[in-house]
Amino acid sequence: MKVREIVKKYKGKRENLLQILHEIQDLDAQNYISQENIFILSEIMNIPVSDITGTASFYSMFSFQPRGKYIIRVCASPPCHIMGAETIFEAISKELKINKGETTSDGLFTLEETSCLGICAVAPAIMINDTVYGYLTAERIKEIIAQIREEEGK
Repeated sequence: MKVREIVKKYKGKRENLLQILHEIQDLDAQNYISQENIFILSEIMNIPVSDITGTASFYSMFSFQPRGKYIIRVCASPPCHIMGAETIFEAISKELKINKGETTSDGLFTLEETSCLGICAVAPAIMINDTVYGYLTAERIKEIIAQIREEEGK
């Protein structure tokens, strides 16, 4: 599906900009919104590029940089922090050999921090793409990453 088709699906209404941006990002194999697609969207919807960029940059779920197939978001809310989010960050970094904001050399994983996933009862928690995981430990992180790699054949 191309940008024009996505906009048409939402009838080109500005109030649907967030949903349109999500679909444009999901359209890209590298999970990001390219400058080219922002320009196309601006032209189609008659919205200034600065407005589109400003809207997308406000939300941590959007990216203007290529990312991995699997986006690992570690919750850094106070409950997750208290329950060991930093330990989870370290376990993921060690397992994938990347730091916050980086992507693995095979393009499979990107590690990010998010302010809150809204699942404080199962802290510490992460979200990988649209799947959430809670009650995490360093050992559980290894299992989750191994399972994804196995499914990917890597």
